[in-house]
Amino acid sequence: MTNDELFREAVKASERAYSKYSGFSVGAALLTDDEKLYTGCNIENSSYSLTNCAERTAVFKAVSDGCTKFRAIAVAGSGSGDFSKPCFPCGACLQVLSEFCGDEFTVVLSDGAYKLSDFLPMRFSEESMK
Repeated sequence: MTNDELFREAVKASERAYSKYSGFSVGAALLTDDEKLYTGCNIENSSYSLTNCAERTAVFKAVSDGCTKFRAIAVAGSGSGDFSKPCFPCGACLQVLSEFCGDEFTVVLSDGAYKLSDFLPMRFSEESMK
């Protein structure tokens, strides 16, 4: 799957977002090492701290299916339907991704592809706990 195809899947996933409070819909498309696709959307709650981001929704779906090896994730977000501006993953989502993905893991946004280490160069890891 190309980065463009992955990004289009993220845009499609954003259509299922439950974003009635912020009006900002986010979709994520997570590609596993064996080419399986997991999508997620943001799911808001009137108690904002209980909101879940699209990226974590996709990761949690994959992990609950037994998959923990990932190749790339695309993230698309918009409040107006214009997905041309990049929607950067939040720190919580980056930390969750870092649990399963190395520095070279690909993060695809509307303006191109990045490495996880571009966003989270000094992450908290298993090594941090020793």
